[in-house]
Amino acid sequence: MSEVVIIDSGGANLASLQFALERLGARAAVSGDAARIAEAPRVILPGVGSARDAMERLRALGLAERLPRLEQPVLGICLGMQLLYRLSAEGSTPCLGILPGTVERLASQPGRPVPHMGWNQLELAVHDPLLEGVETGDYVYFVHSYAAPVSQAALATTRYGVEVTSVVRHGNFWGTQFHPERSGRTGAAILANFLRVS
Repeated sequence: MSEVVIIDSGGANLASLQFALERLGARAAVSGDAARIAEAPRVILPGVGSARDAMERLRALGLAERLPRLEQPVLGICLGMQLLYRLSAEGSTPCLGILPGTVERLASQPGRPVPHMGWNQLELAVHDPLLEGVETGDYVYFVHSYAAPVSQAALATTRYGVEVTSVVRHGNFWGTQFHPERSGRTGAAILANFLRVS
């Protein structure tokens, strides 16, 4: 049985993520303890709310410097994915710096309000074990106002007026801009794949 520690980043719907992992047979615990997180076989960094508040919480927990040094599989979800980047334009907030680039606010357009909220499709760019069994055109569930630029690290993109990164990878760090725990069969497949990656 896989063990996952979900970082207690504050404000996130941690219970639904924990239940989604447990339905897949994982032992999932929520913790803000830096030592326990460092020793966990797998780590998930969730997040909702503002980048500044989330980074302040990570610093208070002693995780802002420790997280980029983790060597086990790490998955950032929604704001947690955005925190993997160098900077968020939301308050010009320095983030974890695992990925280069700046997360920018989505521009509101006719018929495309911000936040981007609801189901949208994936466009796969690179084959990766995290996306095993996932196909271009599969729908996942988004709730976000900021988005990461498309780069060589993007495993999948999504179009919402502009093309944005929806799945990213850098070494042992993965990120999904959408919420896999709310994304039905496709989200469950991604979480199950995360429990197997090494």
